[in-house]
Amino acid sequence: MFDINGYEFIVLVIVAIVVLGPERLPEYAAKLGRLVRQLRVMADGAKAQLKDQLGPEFDDLNWRQYDPRQYDPRRIVREALLDPVPGAAAEATATDLGAPAGPAPVVHDPIKSTPWDPDAT
Repeated sequence: MFDINGYEFIVLVIVAIVVLGPERLPEYAAKLGRLVRQLRVMADGAKAQLKDQLGPEFDDLNWRQYDPRQYDPRRIVREALLDPVPGAAAEATATDLGAPAGPAPVVHDPIKSTPWDPDAT
């Protein structure tokens, strides 16, 4: 969360001992412990309140679908590129059998002017 490694944590503890002094350090450590316990109680209370408000639907929720880590753009693009196109197999079999594949795509004729809509620009 704070991206602190072991050595930085040790330096912070030493700075806290120097700034607070060894006589006041246990008092502040106890206050920190109480704060952590209060935060845990508040989080459990919020979870219980949410469970009461949602009722039996709370147990049916799929919490993995709300995990923001699943929305990695690189993974989404990779999966989209690797997945086969659903209609590609049907078109390939239709053209192999001699059936018309559908309307021919419209190709731009360079001799004609490009269509232009003054309201669209």
